[in-house]
Amino acid sequence: MSVQPRGEIHIPGDMRHLIDEAWRHEIWSIAAVLSIVVVIGVTMGSSQSMKTLWLEDLLSIVPSIAVLIGIKSRDWQPDEDFNYGYRRTVQVGFLAGSVALFGFGLYMLGDAAYKLIIAEHPTIPTVELFGGRVWLGWLMIAALFYSAIPPFFLGRLKEPVAEKLHDKSIHISAMVNKGDWLSGLAAIIGILGIAFGYWWADSAAAAFISVEILRDGWDGLKNSAFQLLDMRPTDVSEKELDPVIEKVEHEIAGLGWVLDSSIRLRESGDVIMGEAFVVPDNEDHLLEKLGDAGERVKSLDWRIQDFNFIPVSSLQPGGNNGAAPQHH
Repeated sequence: MSVQPRGEIHIPGDMRHLIDEAWRHEIWSIAAVLSIVVVIGVTMGSSQSMKTLWLEDLLSIVPSIAVLIGIKSRDWQPDEDFNYGYRRTVQVGFLAGSVALFGFGLYMLGDAAYKLIIAEHPTIPTVELFGGRVWLGWLMIAALFYSAIPPFFLGRLKEPVAEKLHDKSIHISAMVNKGDWLSGLAAIIGILGIAFGYWWADSAAAAFISVEILRDGWDGLKNSAFQLLDMRPTDVSEKELDPVIEKVEHEIAGLGWVLDSSIRLRESGDVIMGEAFVVPDNEDHLLEKLGDAGERVKSLDWRIQDFNFIPVSSLQPGGNNGAAPQHH
């Protein structure tokens, strides 16, 4: 029995303001990144760390765009071709963007390692500014300080919204912002290292930034792949199982007419779908019992949007449940 056969997604009214807030944060992120890309591009000179940071900042737009697409797709209702709706649109976008991030990260890490191996000594010239000569490194450092400020605050704004909405795409966007400002500080150390005669500091900073790009790409790849493979729900950081699993198990185990049960849940974007295989003690009023149980499960968490109860005679191998539940 399907308690929501067409899979329409209903978002509680008190969550709407959080979605609007997330939208504003990502718009601000894109605007800030575009300004940072311009500032870094004008001042980067021949610095390897500045070039790598410029690329990281440019690629950091991808998570924000994916979040915006995901927010828009929340209101796309299921149709005849896509019965479960379009909630996984953001996963598709993240998968494509993460492949690009990971690939560029590998390339830039290899390039930084090559510069270290050949002991390339970068030079930072002076430039004419307001009628005088100024060391370009000071302008680079000023640009890098600017590049670290917006990501620092935006990441802190996004994280609580990601927790409340249980939206992993917003969480990854926040983590990318964290990587951006850390990379900016690393690039500052690289420029100062050149100033003090440590030629390798610039390439070492570039390697650190490349590792941050790789980490962002890997996190996006892992998150997208796991959700597309219907992994069990986890918290936004993917470190622990989602507490909703235990809530659903406990609720179904408490049904007096259920002799045995097994559930499986999967995430579809920020919502959860799944089914329960239950062994009823008898078939009296079974449809009413299944309908009531479905409403009780859905009331546990607003994210549980599509949940099916499937009565079976046995959960043992060879029974007629027709599928292998993921966990008990």
